[in-house]
Amino acid sequence: MSGSIGIVRKGLYMKQITRRAYAKINLGLDVLGRRTNGYHDVRMIMQTVGIYDELSMKQRADGEIRIEVLLSDGQTEELACDEHNLIYKAAALVMREYHLEHGVDVSLKKTIPIAAGMAGGSTDAAATILLMNSLYGLGLSKEQMCRLGVTIGADVPYCMIGGTVLAEGIGEILTPLLPAPQCGLLVVKPTVSVSTAHVYTALDSKEKISHPDLNGLITCIREQDVAGMAGKLGNVLETVTVSEYPVIAQLKEEMLSMGAVGALMSGSGPTVFGIFQNNGQLRAAFEKMQTLEGISQIFMTNFVADIEAEKA
Repeated sequence: MSGSIGIVRKGLYMKQITRRAYAKINLGLDVLGRRTNGYHDVRMIMQTVGIYDELSMKQRADGEIRIEVLLSDGQTEELACDEHNLIYKAAALVMREYHLEHGVDVSLKKTIPIAAGMAGGSTDAAATILLMNSLYGLGLSKEQMCRLGVTIGADVPYCMIGGTVLAEGIGEILTPLLPAPQCGLLVVKPTVSVSTAHVYTALDSKEKISHPDLNGLITCIREQDVAGMAGKLGNVLETVTVSEYPVIAQLKEEMLSMGAVGALMSGSGPTVFGIFQNNGQLRAAFEKMQTLEGISQIFMTNFVADIEAEKA
């Protein structure tokens, strides 16, 4: 691999290091077409939000990877701790590429909703690579780590960078934008489960697709226009997911009725977020949403402009 530093035989030490792994939402998501290899060309505006998992890592005396998971309240999905987990895949990739003799113990405090369209698995994988770079003193650049990460998932490089970013290609071509204007966010995960593969397959079968105005959205972000940004939110995948899961449309309508200036499904769903300019309306919406049935997790949060400035 390009950038390989060769065999690493560092001595074992029991220092434990910790890092936050931040979730994302899509302020805009457009699908431009399907490649022959099955991947889709996309154009997305990604935004880090203040919901995060916390990973703690230390070296093991052997070459094994062990993962311990603590789920937060409201999470009912099972999370594998074996080779199917993206943390495991990321750790194994770094060990293989850089010939590490020792393995890692990883403790994960899982808060980001699972299978929710918020890149929970991808951000954990990104944090794993960043932690191993520090723990083993590999000296990898962000570019090198992003090249590793994209082999695990298209969202992993973005999760290493964070902030407000235009993502193109399959999601790996990243162009940082000016930070989005600060506002209040209500993020709600309903209890339904959505298959990302099914959503994209169903989208491929549609003859006509209404594409969101991402250029207009970028302009509103640049001009720090919260209301304009909220009015330009768009996710082409909603055309599939909302028709099959009416609760998504219901959550959007509920947020708008309670003062949100815009609401959207993130990724392939089913998580819905609303943008609020009034903190009182945000708090009232949060309290009302807590009384509704069919919701597994709910958060009040905001945008995060710089993940490196946030301390674990």
